[in-house]
Amino acid sequence: MEQNVTMYPLTYAQKLHYFTVKYCPHKQVLNIGVSLTIEIDLDVDLLRESIYEAYDHFECSRIRFHENEKGEVMQYIAEKENRYIPYFEFRHWKYEDAESEMRKWAEVPFERQDSPMNKIVIIAMPDGFQGVYFCVDHMTMDAQALIVFLSDIMMIYSHKKYDYKYTNPAKSYIAQLEKDLKYEDNSKALQRDRKYWTDVIQGSEPMFTDIMGTKLLDDQRFASNNFKLRAAANANESMEAGISTFHLEPEPTAAILKFCKDNDVPVVCLLLMALRTYLQKANRNEPDISIQSTVSRRATISEKFSGGTRVHFFPCRTVVDLDDTFLEGCRKIQESQLANFRHANFNPVEFMTSRAKYYHLNGQSYEGLSLTYQPLSMRSDEIPADLKYKSNWYSNGVAAQALYLTVSHRPLDNGMDFSFEYKKCKYNHDNLEILYYYLSKIIFQGIQTPNKKVGAIIASV
Repeated sequence: MEQNVTMYPLTYAQKLHYFTVKYCPHKQVLNIGVSLTIEIDLDVDLLRESIYEAYDHFECSRIRFHENEKGEVMQYIAEKENRYIPYFEFRHWKYEDAESEMRKWAEVPFERQDSPMNKIVIIAMPDGFQGVYFCVDHMTMDAQALIVFLSDIMMIYSHKKYDYKYTNPAKSYIAQLEKDLKYEDNSKALQRDRKYWTDVIQGSEPMFTDIMGTKLLDDQRFASNNFKLRAAANANESMEAGISTFHLEPEPTAAILKFCKDNDVPVVCLLLMALRTYLQKANRNEPDISIQSTVSRRATISEKFSGGTRVHFFPCRTVVDLDDTFLEGCRKIQESQLANFRHANFNPVEFMTSRAKYYHLNGQSYEGLSLTYQPLSMRSDEIPADLKYKSNWYSNGVAAQALYLTVSHRPLDNGMDFSFEYKKCKYNHDNLEILYYYLSKIIFQGIQTPNKKVGAIIASV
């Protein structure tokens, strides 16, 4: 450990991930593996120089963790990143073998005591694209943070190579961290948020729904002889992960964005509406649907560009009747999300613990899946528009949740990707292909006929 460093405690968001890795037997569970490549011959030495400069800009890329004598995990910022950045030549490999190799890299856990929490490799791919592979621990960066970090590398490179305009986007991680810790120190804002979530918990009990229908809940109701049971145990011992990704073309993607703009509906609310409508269809038209929704908590400039991990998870619960229109359902979700966002700095671990205690849950839950929407793509407006880019995500082989959908935008053609990470012991590719098929039908019926009733949409798909 470096001398005379300032130590800080973990934030709520970091603790959420820390408990995952602490109790998970697969220590790579927090690894995020990605690549960003361009169809161009890169100057490897100049790219390496650009990476070091980006390390200098973003404090969060130099986070280290230290467990003290009391067993407390603290964090600090290393002064400099000077590890050698390797170059790996994939050009003579089969493309699928190169992808497989980078998935293996994503499965290697980081040493957690006073060690770097990310790895960068400069890569040349079989299809002629070149760029970087990046693997990072989720306690130091979330998806939006790593997108900004990788984009900064490419902007620095473009500035050095082509003299394109460059403005350093990075903001201080430590300054934002101190604001977060001040809030978490029993501030009045924290007390207001605790009251809000306590009221949510005590208002009424949600209902568990699953993409496979009511069988899981029905079986547990029968086994417990409690036919009013509303929560289900959805965890499985095996955490082996699968990823199924489906590609939505640019034209229908543009139709989604136009609908959202014209009707002032956030894209994430449209996605939640499609998911909850499918769950309603698959679960005997159950109107009470709860989905775990991520909150990025990046409203300010400091939050957007200071990096780190800021994602909190809270349930988006709505009751949408069959006689409600599709657009009315979107509005209900929007209202629920806005209320949740106002109180999203609250500790999600405390929320889940309090809810479990209030309803006497024992490893049970109400949410069968989680959703993350990534509005950012790994591309910068400062980089030449005629250059073709690709970004890929690599599974670390472990799924902490039964089903996790990430929807993101492709930088290459402006289409959308629907990536389902799932536990193989619970779902398979065919299950997710069926889900995606119905989601697509629901979305496009909804945006084409927003005043159509939900019951009619369910009947027609």
